[in-house]
Amino acid sequence: MTTTLIGQPVTRVDGRAKVTGAAKYTAEVSLPGMRHAVIAGSAIPAGRVTGIDKSRAMAEPGVLAVLTCEDLPKVAAQPVLTLSLAGTVAHGQSFFPMQDPVIHYAGQPVAIVVGETLDAATRGAELLDVTYERAASITVIDEGRDRTYVPERILAGLAPGQMGRGDVDAGLAAAALTVEATFTFAANHQNPLEMSASVASWDDGQLTLWDATHGPTATQMTVANLLGIPASRIRVITRFVGGSFGAKAMIWAHPTLAAMTAQIMRRPIKLALTREQMFTGCGLREDNEQTITLGATADGRLTAIRHEKVSITSAYDDWAEPALGGSGELYACDNFAAAYHLIKGNTMTPTFMRGPGETAGLAVLECAMDELAERAGLDPIELRLRNHADVDPVSGRPWSSKGLKECYARGAELIGWADRDPRPGMRREGDWLIGMGMATAIYPVYPLMNPQRARARLYADGTAVIQTAASDIGTGAATVLTQIAAEGLGLPLEMVRVEYGDTSLPFLAASVGSTGSTAGGNAVHLAATGLREQLVAQAVQDEGSPLHGADPELVDVVDGVMTGPSGSESYGEMLSRNFVPETEYLGSYQHHVDEEHALLNFGAQFAEVAVDAALGVVRVRRMAGVFAPGRVLNQKTARSQLMGGMIWGLSQALLEATHMDPRYGRWANPSLGDYLVPVNADVPEVMVETVEVDDPFINPLGVKGIGEIGMVGMAGAIANAVHHATGRRVRSFPITIESLL
Repeated sequence: MTTTLIGQPVTRVDGRAKVTGAAKYTAEVSLPGMRHAVIAGSAIPAGRVTGIDKSRAMAEPGVLAVLTCEDLPKVAAQPVLTLSLAGTVAHGQSFFPMQDPVIHYAGQPVAIVVGETLDAATRGAELLDVTYERAASITVIDEGRDRTYVPERILAGLAPGQMGRGDVDAGLAAAALTVEATFTFAANHQNPLEMSASVASWDDGQLTLWDATHGPTATQMTVANLLGIPASRIRVITRFVGGSFGAKAMIWAHPTLAAMTAQIMRRPIKLALTREQMFTGCGLREDNEQTITLGATADGRLTAIRHEKVSITSAYDDWAEPALGGSGELYACDNFAAAYHLIKGNTMTPTFMRGPGETAGLAVLECAMDELAERAGLDPIELRLRNHADVDPVSGRPWSSKGLKECYARGAELIGWADRDPRPGMRREGDWLIGMGMATAIYPVYPLMNPQRARARLYADGTAVIQTAASDIGTGAATVLTQIAAEGLGLPLEMVRVEYGDTSLPFLAASVGSTGSTAGGNAVHLAATGLREQLVAQAVQDEGSPLHGADPELVDVVDGVMTGPSGSESYGEMLSRNFVPETEYLGSYQHHVDEEHALLNFGAQFAEVAVDAALGVVRVRRMAGVFAPGRVLNQKTARSQLMGGMIWGLSQALLEATHMDPRYGRWANPSLGDYLVPVNADVPEVMVETVEVDDPFINPLGVKGIGEIGMVGMAGAIANAVHHATGRRVRSFPITIESLL
């Protein structure tokens, strides 16, 4: 193989469809006879529905039905919180609404209004008269602080509720330097451009669902589980997804509610969440409180790390964003302890949000490390180098690849770190105090739990189609898969087309936890290279081929032409001569668990900020991120992903917060008018680079994923820069004007 499509900055293959409006998203699907369904959510956080008066709603022109818990069928199986990494059943929480009148959280669906038009259904939902019996609720940490408990497991049982090694108390007692600090984080909601939606249509017992989801197969399996029908009777289609960031990673109630409503109404149903319902229907990043304690020798070498977190979970699931693990695996330290403290409250089960766990946990660790560096009289980078983990501190195994020192060096060069005066508050430009900060970024490399499959099919005209049930959630997956397939087959890019987002295609797990490139990429790679080898083998065995009798290892393929020592011919020529219109190969990638190496993704983040000395306004002036994500599959889409993550890190640091009003148990700002996210004026110069490290141990393509790590570390870098500018340590996120005045 001599082609080098992998890694090239190829423009998105779906770009034209998106910018011209030809790309159709789930809420744009229109079917003959389709009607619209709108969810009416609970106005209280706890208690029960005592009555629903439908009369005013049913009198509204165009309203066809009002469905309550008395009208919907019972689910066939009680949902159990499961994760979507496997691509199978992926319940977002162990609760399905509209099965009884009990209310667990505000916004919980209590009725579905069906209308001839969306306007009619929306108006009908507004006209419902719902009466409640309210019960006491817990919606903020202070209301349940005396009820905390340490769960045995979190994250659907995949992570322990507490962890540790060594003797932390002894490590702290031996420390010459200690840092102890408590940080608070506001709740966050994902708010992708496209809101969640489902369209359901039944035909002779077969259900077709169009769903905005990370994983078509996860939706298929989850809805089948709830409806009690075979998965083979459900087809899920996901052509385009307008972002997710975790909101569409798990399968929430609305796809099944759409299917139930369509079955009752005997016609296709579209159910799309409103922007406000995105705050109560798809999970959240929970508000939380974290306390960290570091112990170190006088020269800054860590002797102990203790990291604890308090947060609210739902009444029925032990969910905590896994924020503590990174503190135990980033730096060399013999003594480590961590514990999650949960409070059962009146919220839906929290869920993934971009960079889940590490984004909040590393902000705490890296702010504490910055403070430790100041106390030790060390440059923040030097402190991190002194505690650099040459092997995994948890297992003692060597890393499959790392590249972190290179990330530190290049990031420092990009931001101009060498010119930084280490003393806080020393640089001023007019009214602005200028500061510079940095932080480390890490993110897990998750193993895939089951075989990932893709089909490569070549036609006699020389074109190829790749088929897999992958979902492109806006990251450019279709483009990268096209590149991988074209290189594997030895074809020009324009001769390859990828079909995806449909459960009628070969199985692929949901794109979560930065595993999309690993799952889809390796499956497509094996399918494409397998088909190429199959075609070459056929040619050398074909007496009519110029390649007959050649050593397959000496046959190269470029632009669809197989060339060996004795001659050449194209794929199409060989297939046509043998009257074969098309041929295919099914590739299957099964993750190999490497017992000899530890897997982790690394990077370094840098920020320069200006803080108005009188007003407390923070402006980020420059950001630099350097990452070592293994093999980069497309430089253009990778840079876009990493830059987007860094900008979101700015948002976490300075803007994003959902505020709970405990009087009513409801979110006070569930709209993009009040929930702040960055606009162009907030975004400075963003410098993004990758250090491409060779990783032969991780998977055939050597990729670690880039979807999450771009966000991790940025909030910590900005907070450290704010301290460097002002001399003030801020311990709450987002950093507000009030916290600096």
